[in-house]
Amino acid sequence: MENSESYEPKIIAFLCNWCSYAGADLAGTSRLQYPPNIRVIRVPCSGRINPIYIIKALMEGADGVMVSGCHPGDCHYLSGNLFARRRFVVLKKLLSACGIDPDRIQFTWVSASEGGRFAEVIKQVTDNVKKLGPNKMLSSGGK
Repeated sequence: MENSESYEPKIIAFLCNWCSYAGADLAGTSRLQYPPNIRVIRVPCSGRINPIYIIKALMEGADGVMVSGCHPGDCHYLSGNLFARRRFVVLKKLLSACGIDPDRIQFTWVSASEGGRFAEVIKQVTDNVKKLGPNKMLSSGGK
């Protein structure tokens, strides 16, 4: 087992192109510091994320998954983020019923002008996932 001080979680971040990805870009251009634990996947809208992608990320070794989109009511596609919010509430209940800690999945809303908030969210998500420890749900399909 890894030493808790040396353990660094691997986090997959699905970011909405219009808000959260732009917020991440602003954090970078503003040179704001945040943990380097995330790997970004840029998506058109948080409402377009199939829950299977989240489950697959966990099965393939991610310690946590973050989904971030526009604030509710400010979606570029009008209601995509509202659809995502409803979908992810159900996904968390499903994961819990399957014995997977639902805290491994984090959902946030970050606008394009919130670079500072993006950096803070990454710190919080990294800390939360770090407390959970390494993901034990690794794919064992012959690998």
